[in-house]
Amino acid sequence: MTIGIPAQKIFLMLSITFISMQSICAQVASPVAPTTPSPTQTDTLKKKRSVASTAALYSTILPGLGQAYNKKYWKIPIVYGVIAIPVSLFRYNSNWYKKTREAFTIRSTNDTANFNKIDPQLVPLSNESLRLYRNEFRKNMDFSVLGILVAWGLNIVDATVDGHLRGFDISDEVTLKLDPHFSAPTGQWGLKAAFQLNFSNKHKMHIGR
Repeated sequence: MTIGIPAQKIFLMLSITFISMQSICAQVASPVAPTTPSPTQTDTLKKKRSVASTAALYSTILPGLGQAYNKKYWKIPIVYGVIAIPVSLFRYNSNWYKKTREAFTIRSTNDTANFNKIDPQLVPLSNESLRLYRNEFRKNMDFSVLGILVAWGLNIVDATVDGHLRGFDISDEVTLKLDPHFSAPTGQWGLKAAFQLNFSNKHKMHIGR
């Protein structure tokens, strides 16, 4: 018999990946603001904050609602797919926790009248094994609840970041430049890619690789 999936590792990887991606997007898409913003820029900043706050509130109430508000409809299935992982793990571990708890109780109290209620997969296990499995499933249930909260929080973070990015009017002038590059240490040729994004607010960004 196999005990629950190590949910804590899955949630940790999901959290690091999502947060890293959102941090990169926020840094790339946020040009440096002038030292003394004009009244127009101040109004724009207030609007961006308002949009981001509204998106965050919507996603807090219902996952995916903030993404719909930001018109990022393609993200909604992803949001529910991510949340479905810890929810499924919780149901799986909760189901086996109840079975192992019942089996351990029947065995430890020598309740022969209810031996037939023990799941067939648990019959060969000793009382100590049942106790260990019960505790393991209970621990995985706790991690699953934590995973649900983390996934819900990431949904809010994603909606907030997209809400901030909606304030930037990015034109279609995106320049990609590829240059051959020779690496002396390795003695190999490669390509060097450089992106330039032109923002309507006169800020330019150059990204080299």
